[in-house]
Amino acid sequence: MTFSIHTYQHAGFEITALTDNSNGTKVEIVPAQGALLHAFIIKHKGGDLNIIDSYDSLQDYQENLRESFKNVKLSPFACRIPDAVYQWQQQEYTIEKTVAPGKAIHGLLYDAAFVITKQETNEHFAAVTLEYSYKGQDAGYPFHYICKAVYRLLPENKLEVTTTIENHGASPMPLMDGWHPYFTTGSPVDELELAFASSEIVEFNAQLIPTGKLLPYRDFQQSRSLAGVNLDNSFMLDFTQSSPLCTLRDPKKDITISFYPGTRYPVLQIYIPPHRKSIAIESLTGAPNAFNNGMGLLTLDSGKSMVFHTAVQVKG
Repeated sequence: MTFSIHTYQHAGFEITALTDNSNGTKVEIVPAQGALLHAFIIKHKGGDLNIIDSYDSLQDYQENLRESFKNVKLSPFACRIPDAVYQWQQQEYTIEKTVAPGKAIHGLLYDAAFVITKQETNEHFAAVTLEYSYKGQDAGYPFHYICKAVYRLLPENKLEVTTTIENHGASPMPLMDGWHPYFTTGSPVDELELAFASSEIVEFNAQLIPTGKLLPYRDFQQSRSLAGVNLDNSFMLDFTQSSPLCTLRDPKKDITISFYPGTRYPVLQIYIPPHRKSIAIESLTGAPNAFNNGMGLLTLDSGKSMVFHTAVQVKG
């Protein structure tokens, strides 16, 4: 069979790997640590190249997860909620799960133990479905829901990531969905080029919280160097443009990473960490603090579900 799935232990992680046996491409997932995308390995110039900047070991993950949140599932909100407080249907809620007092960021499932509920392999793809049932254990988000994440490896080095959120509670719930992958070609970010289809940037204040305004921004409509560029911003995607809607290119190594977010992910969040060895390119349904500012905030009614889809393809 062209595609296969294997599970094994490495560096403290229990890894489930999707492999395209025709070309050696492999995607490694760690379900028990926030549905973590651990690796996306392609063959490049006779060797293996992992385009995902992940954790060296389980210990590294445990010690540094709350600094970087690399490659984990962001749910039921992404980015920052100032003071961990938001209003929903005339009631105030305070998120209890914070990385520091009053600092709620990147949701509640980034360290959740997802379980595998389905595996599928055939001549066309390998796919694994991960699931986590959230029981409303945080008083600041007392809504019961199920998060399903499907990783599907397709031919030609393409990875699809589909998330389904099901409201199993008795009332409507506020929702923002996202994913937090960090990408690398092994070269410094300053040697890479970036382009994305956007003409608007979300205005932030000094605390990186949206002001509610969108400002004109066209700096990356054409591919340009990231040398000396600092980014920790939200951009509104223009879905009238042709796909891919974002490309990251290493001109020296002739590697291109292309991004295909679905229309339910209208916000492209881009962050270059201080070490400048990788870049986070995130698909989000809304802007930071959406639970308060309403920028992309979704309402999921009781008994209903929503599906979010994005894809990444590597050429090189």
